[in-house]
Amino acid sequence: MRKLSSPAIYSIGANVLSKRFVEMNPSQLKFNPPPKDEKHATLNGVKTNYYQAINGALDHALGDSKTVLLGEDVAFGGVFRCSVGLLEKYGPKRVFNSPLSEQGIVGFSIGMAAMGWRPIAEVQFADYIFPAFDQLVNEAAKYRFRSGGVYYCPIVIRAPCSAVGHGGAYHSQSVEGFFTHCAGLKVVMPSTPSEAKGLLLRCWKDNDPCLFFEPKILYRSAFEDVNPDYYDLPLGKGRVLLEGKDVTIITYGSQVYRAVHAAKMAQEEGISVELIDLRSLIPWDRDLVVASVKKTRRAIVTHEAQLTSGYGAELVSCIAEDCFLSLEAPPKRVCGLDTPVPLHERLYLPNEFKLYDAIKEIVKF
Repeated sequence: MRKLSSPAIYSIGANVLSKRFVEMNPSQLKFNPPPKDEKHATLNGVKTNYYQAINGALDHALGDSKTVLLGEDVAFGGVFRCSVGLLEKYGPKRVFNSPLSEQGIVGFSIGMAAMGWRPIAEVQFADYIFPAFDQLVNEAAKYRFRSGGVYYCPIVIRAPCSAVGHGGAYHSQSVEGFFTHCAGLKVVMPSTPSEAKGLLLRCWKDNDPCLFFEPKILYRSAFEDVNPDYYDLPLGKGRVLLEGKDVTIITYGSQVYRAVHAAKMAQEEGISVELIDLRSLIPWDRDLVVASVKKTRRAIVTHEAQLTSGYGAELVSCIAEDCFLSLEAPPKRVCGLDTPVPLHERLYLPNEFKLYDAIKEIVKF
């Protein structure tokens, strides 16, 4: 099985099926206000969905004459329309299609970076990033290290990821854990449009290779007022979306919205949940997580990717190391099942009901 070939059909399907899941529109949810140093992200904001925010960030980045955008169908506008209009604005030497070869896409980007360019490459689905594993792990990630800091590899690899309702084994995987283990790579997965734009632009400015994962289900379901001007947001800084006192939930990407709904269900039972959106996985905001867990004395880590040896295991280990004497219950992980992603994704995913059960269990421990 290979990639889906009809952008229009896939986009419509993603939009319809997203409604079968929980509400994923940040403008309809009551989050804590952003930190003072991030309020510019929504200043004079225009209602924007997730893919439009990505498009806006790419537009700003391409304003630099040493930036190029490449990948399968990006000149067409991309299978999810994230690059629509950019070929017409910047021309075929700056926005161009690649062969269907992820190894070639990433390898070509590394070569361009070595010659002073700042390429932004798209791997059309994160599920197919593995042919480029050698280029990412053995070349891009080690570039600065092997040169003693003399040379850099400023590339951004964008990859639509995670469940959308019907993608199954080859179009719904969450692969971030394969790369968070690799020294030299930075890994980001935003949950809102304003963060997607700001973090993508920060990755573009970074001198190290960045993997930028975009949850497909958010492209058309997540809307927010987004500043149309240039801005960026810092890597390695999480955000407290909900304040609480009984348990801390740590997550990222589209799982943020399932956690919000689980927190609402718990609130009806008198349980107060603090919710942290990591946003940046490598580097990650360890200080923020530790401070929250020491306050609530309980921690739940949740992500779509499967449980065993997942990214959440690293978070739980760090929580145990830093918060052991403060904990009133063992930290819990609520993650995807240890199977390939099935077509019936709703049962596979760590949905709000599974999270709600975990909240009740950890509070009653």
